[in-house]
Amino acid sequence: MLQTPLILTGARAVTADGTREAWVRIENGRVAELGTGDPGPGERQDLGGRLVAPGLVDTHIHGGTGHAFPDADPDGVREIVAFNRRAGVTSLVGGLVAASPRNTLRQVEALAELCDAGELAGIYLEGPFIARSKCGAHDPDLLRDPDTTEFDAWLRAGRGHVRMITVAPELPGALDLIGAAHSSGVVAAVGHTEASYEQTLAAIDAGARVATHVYNAMRPLNHRDPGPIAAVLGDERVTVELILDNVHVHPGAARLVFDAAGPDRVSLVTDAMSATGLGDGEYTLGELRVRVTDGRAHVVETGAIASSTIVLPQAVRNAVAAGVPAAEAIRSASSVPSAALGLSGVGSVEVGGHADLVVLNEDLSVDAVMYRGSWVA
Repeated sequence: MLQTPLILTGARAVTADGTREAWVRIENGRVAELGTGDPGPGERQDLGGRLVAPGLVDTHIHGGTGHAFPDADPDGVREIVAFNRRAGVTSLVGGLVAASPRNTLRQVEALAELCDAGELAGIYLEGPFIARSKCGAHDPDLLRDPDTTEFDAWLRAGRGHVRMITVAPELPGALDLIGAAHSSGVVAAVGHTEASYEQTLAAIDAGARVATHVYNAMRPLNHRDPGPIAAVLGDERVTVELILDNVHVHPGAARLVFDAAGPDRVSLVTDAMSATGLGDGEYTLGELRVRVTDGRAHVVETGAIASSTIVLPQAVRNAVAAGVPAAEAIRSASSVPSAALGLSGVGSVEVGGHADLVVLNEDLSVDAVMYRGSWVA
């Protein structure tokens, strides 16, 4: 059944070309037209000059509202999705952490079902092929060397929904795994690594195209030993993730990333865990206990910084507070991550794309959210 066209007037649309005054016509769950002048027939809604931005896209998130993707619980996943959608994040890639081979396979199979149902935009495996010395909030006992046979099993279980995997380039078999991922259409990300500058460049040459939460769980930058940070910031083939909760990365260091890589290569992510949306207390991330105090999450046993507890619009506001123009910050949380993982029809306000939109106030707080042409918040 065809829906009556909805025309959003009085809008400032954030598009790939910047921000411009335009009305947006919504038909059958998609953006049908952007224009100026008379929009023609349809139900009109005046937005009073507010920003209309793409629904945000979080490609590195582990949970929220007391649930986690590694739990592989369909009802819990739906709650994570609904919570984020109401907040303005309309596309999620479900993130897994290091687990046993059997559990990893079970988790991938369960999330693939939710991808088939349209709840998730894909599956991301942050472990287990990462460095023990940079394990962060991953159980070191569950880490292992890259194995293309295990990776192939994930691909079969994921039925085309595995979108990204993090690999430490210095591990035995890492370049073979990165090459296998690249050839199969899965994005290989460099992260949780002690890799040298040269090893990181070799990984990029083998097909790695994303840097997992740059700075964090990564060999630090040194002027005589630049390591992975200099390699990924300096290579135009790489999109760099940034957790901009002002806990994982100082705003000054975040601005340096934007200046070095440019806004078209910075992907804002949350790395959010189950505590997001709830509050302080003790939670789990995979097999590890995590304590949240004043919104900051740390592994109980080691004290290592764990996932964040923010939702993606907060990262956008933090980027703007750090000096990034609003339109660039919004694209870093929408079109950049979408393009990095090859997600179709999301992350931009464009004709033919899904009508996943977020209406923002002047202070970039979320005023309303549309998903597939219907208001959900």
